[in-house]
Amino acid sequence: MSNPPSKTLDEEIRAKVEDRAAYTGVIERLSKASVDKHWDAYADIPWADPDFAVDPDDPRWILPPVDPLGRTEWYRSQPPGVQSRIGLWRVATMMKIGLQFENLLKRGLLNYAYRLPNGSPEFRYVLHETSEECQHAMMFQEFVNRTKMPIRGMPKALDLLAQVFPHIPRISTELFFIFVLGGEDPIDYVQRKTIKSGDDLHPLQDTIMRIHIAEEARHISFARHYLRHRVPEMPAPRRRALAVATPLVLGRMARIMLAPPGPMVKYFGIPKEVVREAYGSAAWAGEFKNCVAKIRDLAAELDLLDPVSVRVWKAVGLWDTPKPRRARAAR
Repeated sequence: MSNPPSKTLDEEIRAKVEDRAAYTGVIERLSKASVDKHWDAYADIPWADPDFAVDPDDPRWILPPVDPLGRTEWYRSQPPGVQSRIGLWRVATMMKIGLQFENLLKRGLLNYAYRLPNGSPEFRYVLHETSEECQHAMMFQEFVNRTKMPIRGMPKALDLLAQVFPHIPRISTELFFIFVLGGEDPIDYVQRKTIKSGDDLHPLQDTIMRIHIAEEARHISFARHYLRHRVPEMPAPRRRALAVATPLVLGRMARIMLAPPGPMVKYFGIPKEVVREAYGSAAWAGEFKNCVAKIRDLAAELDLLDPVSVRVWKAVGLWDTPKPRRARAAR
């Protein structure tokens, strides 16, 4: 009888880790993948190529119908140049918020790595991830610079609070990696959906998103794998606290990543009723839930859904019935 084929990396990542050896084996493979395939923000993106130039009047920046604002009659009634500039502002804001979040993430990862013992496989991987996030920040900022738009990123009111994020690993590494997923999964969801839509994307946006999706897949996998390994071993009181904290974190993070930027609304004079139509609809509510679906399924897998936490999930507008484990394993 021939030996059964070995599991792929994706299959190993989706499997529940039952022992330290299996867990470290996947981390080592993730580290190797970071060596085998990685990108440089300036060597692998042809910034000087005329086809990659950022022209605010390029119709490829016009928001597609999958975007909540892009579906509104108000937006579609605007001149093409206004539509393209709003779309470019939207893309640039997501990249600016992304690089700001990754700045916080890198500092948190380094705080986490600082206390790891010699020989820890996590040390090598989080340093790989940190270096990749540096490249992401450079390509995001370069894109923002080329728009020549006054892109701010995160709301100022959240900036001070956000500075607490890098210190969370000193309190709870499990909570830190929930924050990581809260920042990474919503953007990953939007970027994958944009790529799959088949719309005619600007080549610079398309290239940046494809690089980001490929490397973030490893980062997201590590965070999920870490939680699968650690959460079952947490004392019950801490696990219950994490169960309640998870939807609160995700509710805030998802809104930061996906909500319309206030400066854009003000700059283009978008009426309040249009914003309510776009981001207060049932379709938007469904997208808001969907962008954290994988984290919600992970919470179910880790027994982080109890009557109290489910009420919190519902209160923040993120509740939906998790997929059965068999369906999640096949995904």
